[in-house]
Order: sequence, then structure tokens, then C-alpha cells
Amino acid sequence: MTDSVAKTVHHWIGGKSVEGVSGQHGPVTDPATGAVTTRVDFASVDEVDAAVAAAKGAFASWGQSSLAKRTEILFRFRALLDANRDAIAELITAEHGKVHSDALGEVARGLEIVDLACGINVQLKGELSMQVASRVDVSSIRQPLGVVAGITPFNFPAMVPMWMFPIAIACGNTFVLKPSEKDPSAAIKIAELLSEAGLPDGVFNVLHGDKVAVDRLLEHPDVAAISFVGSTPIARHIHRTASANGKRVQALGGAKNHMLVLPDADLDAAADAAVSAAYGSAGERCMAISAVVAVGSIGDELVAKIKERAEKIKIGPGNDPESEMGPLITAAHRDKVASYVKGAAAEGCEVVLDGSDYTVPGFENGHWVGLSLLDRVPTSAKAYQDEIFGPVLCVLRADTYEEGVALMNASPFGNGTAIFTRDGGAARRFQLEIEAGMVGVNVPIPVPVGYHSFGGWKDSLFGDHHIYGNDGTHFYTRGKVVTTRWPDPSDAPAGVDLGFPRNH
Repeated sequence: MTDSVAKTVHHWIGGKSVEGVSGQHGPVTDPATGAVTTRVDFASVDEVDAAVAAAKGAFASWGQSSLAKRTEILFRFRALLDANRDAIAELITAEHGKVHSDALGEVARGLEIVDLACGINVQLKGELSMQVASRVDVSSIRQPLGVVAGITPFNFPAMVPMWMFPIAIACGNTFVLKPSEKDPSAAIKIAELLSEAGLPDGVFNVLHGDKVAVDRLLEHPDVAAISFVGSTPIARHIHRTASANGKRVQALGGAKNHMLVLPDADLDAAADAAVSAAYGSAGERCMAISAVVAVGSIGDELVAKIKERAEKIKIGPGNDPESEMGPLITAAHRDKVASYVKGAAAEGCEVVLDGSDYTVPGFENGHWVGLSLLDRVPTSAKAYQDEIFGPVLCVLRADTYEEGVALMNASPFGNGTAIFTRDGGAARRFQLEIEAGMVGVNVPIPVPVGYHSFGGWKDSLFGDHHIYGNDGTHFYTRGKVVTTRWPDPSDAPAGVDLGFPRNH
């Protein structure tokens, strides 16, 4: 990286842009061209401490502010976010590479959580039990934690942070965001909009960086909770390290999402769903379908339908309105994804479509991988075992429903899953028997709406709480129970009683 890049992305601390002082930077690349267009400051330990200090200082007043004030600001932020959808989507496309319509969809799903946060007063209602004993009332309330932090991935630079901070700050916490250093500009745009909406300085802060910044957040004594979305190995590290430092943790890890297709399914609908869910956003989604399990004799017909549709997908730069799928985030990731396809045949897979050497004319230096389809994939193949995070779809065969479910439940991941069938009984059985946190019935990407919670099972989630919804509110608050007795003026003194208190 040279000094000729047009733009440098700085931190956002205490309500303003703050230029990095560590002297360390990272490159931000346009995935469609391979050119470095931007550099991003990397935070030192001292800069992390400064952001946490700003958040801690802001919490003294923000945590005591009224729900009316918090939600008023969030309503204004929502309006600004809505008005700036295209601008944010353009930043995402320029740095991530996904097509503009997909980036707009990401912003729209983030808006759902802002909607939820605007109505947080309903979720923060306490409980009251009157007269549990003579003149004794008991109430339950929820209070904010303090400074909380979010560490978010490259694949959804706007949506995933919005899974976290709207709920956190609506509950009265202050927030430090460490977005991916690969596409950092959307986070800064969001910070600017929050400031424009009237959010007090220090309530929302953005730090860029690498392991230095992450590790300091995990150990910082003034950070009460960590939210993370990323790969399973990093999620496990985040959970262990932050927990060891006394923090509350929700760490969402990787996935290998399966779609079970029964013999009675509408195969055209199933093929449409498989292509959409496997190749959307170039497969760089934790909810992407990356394995289809075809049950019975439908496998050949289903694969043929998937191949027919996949071959028609238009690949190109994300800012081209005709493009349906863009490039991958980096050249290194492109090479890794391609390696799974190149080695598939040697591991027993039938390579139906090979996109490993795909290029786009005029954009030869972009991070391109074409759509790849592997059939009759053995469970021992790396393409099946690993989270590829690219446009590679594996098809496995099973003779029966029971065999298919057993295969799926043997996976160490349990993020999302789907079944395609016309049989309501089979679908109901699947909901109960499958070991995953999110289930779709004839829905290939079952991302819950904002007022339900998002999260997986097994190696797809570390911690006790899913993200957003009621789980989000509970994660960002802690409960307190207050027992009150107001004696009547005519009561005689109760006297000393060393026995265990009883309700009567």
C-alpha cells in the first residue's frame, strides 16, 4: 500500500472523527478491480483505552437518561438511516463487492432492529407482584450494563453492527464497535448519522484495527460485555478470553447450513431456493445454504435444475445494475475458495460446475470466483467439512428422511437449516428433530425478523444468548429484584426474629 490512496478511514471517538496515532494502517480494496482504494487506521492499546474511556464517561448520564429521550434519538436516527440507504449501500458495494441490491437488502434488515429498538420501552417494562406477604410487594427491573463492545465481520458491515448497538444503546448502555478492517466505511457513516440524530458524544464509538484492538477490548476492565459474529475458531477464542476476564459474551460462529429436499418437494422451487441461498452475496453469508441433501431418487433431476439456473447467473462488479453476483472480499479468500473446487474431484466429488478460474472481462484483477456445484459429495471431503464462505454448493444423497437428518445432525455446526416438502407432518417432525438454531420450512434462509432472536446451536454459538429480539434485550441488561415493605403506622414493632424469613 502506498500513500497515493484517495481516502483514509479514521476512528470515531467521543462524537468525532479521530485520526489514528499508532502509525499502523490496513489496506481496503475494491474487490471488483483488486485496487487498493483506501487505507484504514489501526488502533493501538492507548486508542482502545481512549474509546472505552469516552464510552464510560458518557454512560454516567446516558444510563440515567429517560426511555423517552433514548427512543426519540433512535427515531431520528431511523429516519436518517432510511434517507441514506443508497449512500450506505454504495459504500458497502465499493469495499465488500456485493451487488447494490444486496447491499440495500442488508441495510433494510438492519433497519428492522432499529425499529425494535425504537419500541424498547415495551421490552424494558418491569414486573410487580403486590401483597406477596403482609404489606410486602416485589418488583423486578432491568438495568444497563455499562460499556459494551461489538466485534463484527466483513460480510455485513452495516447489518451486523445494527444487530447489536441499537438494542444496546436503547437499553442505556454505551457502545464501542470494532468493525472489520476490510470494509470499514459503513460503520463511520452510521456513526455520523447517529451524531446527526442527536446521540450524545461518547455513546457510540468506532475503533478500527486488528488483533491488538480486539484483545484489548476482551481484557479491558471497563468493558462489561462483548458481542461477536465471525468464524467458529475466533468465536471460541472470544468466548473463552472475554469470559475469563469476567465479561458477558455472545459469540456467533461459523456455519455449514443444510437444506433437506424430500421426494415430494416442488423441485423447481427447491432449485430456485438452492441457487439463491447458495450463491447470493457470492456465498459470503453465515446463513448461506452450502449443502443440499437430496432424499430418494430426486437427486439427478434436482442437480440438473440447479445447474441450469446457476449457469444463467450474471457475475460482475457490484455497481453494475446487471450483475447478480459480485467478487469475493480479497484475493487470498478467492484463492482459498477456489482450492476447494480444484481439489474436489480427488476427494470423490463429481464436479458439475467449476468456477475456480472464472474472470470478468475488463476486470481481470478482481477477486472473481464463478459458481461451483459439486455432486455426490462424501462427508469426508474438505469441501463438505469446512465452512467455505464462497459460491460453492455441495449436493449429498440420502435414501431416506431419517438418513438425511442423521447426516445433518452429525455436522458440528448448527446455525440455520431448511426443509423443502409438501408434507406437513414431515416438516413438523423436522422442526423438532433437527439440531440447529434457525429452521426454515420451504424457506431457504430462515433469518428471523427483528422481534425474534438470531442464533445457532453447537459450534455456531458460544454463550447463552442469541442476538437481537428478547435475547438481545436480556443480554444488554441485568435483572434486579426489589422487595418492599411499608408498615402501617398502627403496626406494633415486629421485634427480633433470627429465623429464615417466611411469606405469610
